[in-house]
Amino acid sequence: MSVAVAVNETVNESFDVDHLKSLVKQNAKRSRALFAESQTKDAPEVTELADRVGIAARIRSEYDDVRELPPALAAKQANAAGPRKKKPKTTTDDKDASDARTTKLIEGVVSKDQNGGSSSSTALTVRGRGATENLPPNANGPTAQRNLPSSSLVRKQAVMQIKPEWHAPWKLMRVISGHLGWVRSLAVEPENKWFASGAGDRTIKIWDLATGSLRLTLTGHISTVRGLAVSPRHPYLFSCGEDKMVKCWDLETNKVIRHYHGHLSGVYTLSLHPTLDVLVTGGRDGVARVWDMRTRSNIHVLSGHKGTVSDVKCQEADPQVITSSLDSTVRLWDLAAGKSMGVLTHHKKGVRALTTHPKEFTFASGSTGSIKQWKLPEGAFMQNFEGHNAIINTLSVNEDNVLFSGGDNGSMSFWDWKSGYRYQALDTTAQPGSLDAEAGIMSSTFDRTGLRLICGEADKTIKVWKQDENATPETHPLEWKPTLGRQKF
Repeated sequence: MSVAVAVNETVNESFDVDHLKSLVKQNAKRSRALFAESQTKDAPEVTELADRVGIAARIRSEYDDVRELPPALAAKQANAAGPRKKKPKTTTDDKDASDARTTKLIEGVVSKDQNGGSSSSTALTVRGRGATENLPPNANGPTAQRNLPSSSLVRKQAVMQIKPEWHAPWKLMRVISGHLGWVRSLAVEPENKWFASGAGDRTIKIWDLATGSLRLTLTGHISTVRGLAVSPRHPYLFSCGEDKMVKCWDLETNKVIRHYHGHLSGVYTLSLHPTLDVLVTGGRDGVARVWDMRTRSNIHVLSGHKGTVSDVKCQEADPQVITSSLDSTVRLWDLAAGKSMGVLTHHKKGVRALTTHPKEFTFASGSTGSIKQWKLPEGAFMQNFEGHNAIINTLSVNEDNVLFSGGDNGSMSFWDWKSGYRYQALDTTAQPGSLDAEAGIMSSTFDRTGLRLICGEADKTIKVWKQDENATPETHPLEWKPTLGRQKF
């Protein structure tokens, strides 16, 4: 048995050796085929040619742009060397063999420029030469950088801040009284003829927009009315309140025709989808509920907030629902899936107000002392609106890029939407007989033209504001100075 094993091992070893020999022969053949030139008699010339090409490439990349001095420097150097005696050139014959060989190689190098070719540079900056192509760089002074995208290690140009657009200042036009409680919600009808207001006196009042006169009072809620919306495609008015009720009013009969049951606590906000027969409501139970307008069924429960849902906005494109909450977050929701697409956690305090731009795919959110602008659909942060140090209860924006923010202490700010510049700041005046603490702005909306601003206030009045028609950029100049540049979208 042991003899057979030894014979097998010997056979295997001989097989391995023969296999290795064949591999060595193959490699030798390939080496000869690849490096045949180096085996010939003219190998020194080939090596010298390779060295010369290598040195030529290095010289061209490092010294090609500085072979000649600019004319101004050359003239200055010649003038400086004039008075001195020129020393005779001395030649030394005791150079090393390697130096002599290097000198010979360098003398044999012909630059590509003399042959008419264009050399590829590894310079980190690209400077334009224009018509004087043969002149050395900077011959006529420093050259400007080309505005081309590159990986050059050059400082970028400072970001220029956007100059704000001029807007006329706003002034009080009309004060409408009639409610017996804080005016917590407002909605303008699509044809811009009347608007509705809901207040702490549990009523909804319909006002003529042109004259400010009362048209109608709707009663039915048993607590404060916190949200209103008028459908642009149906003769319906939707309302919600702290009595957990969501009602649909038929404006032809002025009666409630539907109730939407499901919220476990007060309902603080509602919004209608612009194209779908869908209603979204949010409140103290921390969820936003999506209702089928006609069947009254609860399609989705958008849960994820850890606090009261303070405001809801709907739009046609994804994300279709935006909610803000007193847990200091803003959430973007996919209406089809009923899931959250993103959470914006930039705010430090509860977010009480949202507003979407009527033309741009952007929106703003407001919390205590902080208003932030966002870009949709991804919810990218754009900029801060800095300066309104109050609890922001309401935000509104019109097509002329005017953003209004109303504070809990009665402070009002008007901003340029593009630049974030506050061009007007004032305080509302509480009505005679009201406490100073009742100078608070609870709700606001622009009318359909964007030329009238309607504010619901804690002194139980509705104030209508308009722009000063006599104002011009000369009478009310823009007091704007650029600060440190910030990257804008």
